[in-house]
Amino acid sequence: MEFTHFDEQGNAHMVDVGEKDDSRREAVAKGSIFMSRECLDMVKAGSMSKGDVLGVARIAGIMGAKQTSSLIPLCHGLNLTNLTVDFQIIEEHCEIQAICRARTTGKTGVEMEALTGVSVALLTIYDMCKAVDKTMEMGGIHLEYKSGGKSGEFVNPGKGRQGE
Repeated sequence: MEFTHFDEQGNAHMVDVGEKDDSRREAVAKGSIFMSRECLDMVKAGSMSKGDVLGVARIAGIMGAKQTSSLIPLCHGLNLTNLTVDFQIIEEHCEIQAICRARTTGKTGVEMEALTGVSVALLTIYDMCKAVDKTMEMGGIHLEYKSGGKSGEFVNPGKGRQGE
């Protein structure tokens, strides 16, 4: 296996996908933010002073995923056909999981868009809750699943196909 974003001289470059066939592509990414019980209870109750934390984080994650090619230098701009950001609250760990699913029909995958969507959603939760809990931790951001393209389907070993 080799890195595709480097030419023969080791210079970074955008991969030429012009000769690739279009295919239906999907990616699911997931990540978590851990917070104090007080903070989680306020998020659930909708009593955070900045408003509906998960509603704003959902929109921010979608907007962030749409801007991936502006943020990541060698990413192609994609015509996303569907993008969702959802949340799961895990009470026993004071954890909010963000799940981003991205879809397109095109010449390159949507893994970076799904990962960016999760990251921006989690950062937005942090921003909206930091007045209550500055000890929040984000982590576990990973690709869970992808399909389409030459490499076909990928399910993250040990993670399973989650986030549906």
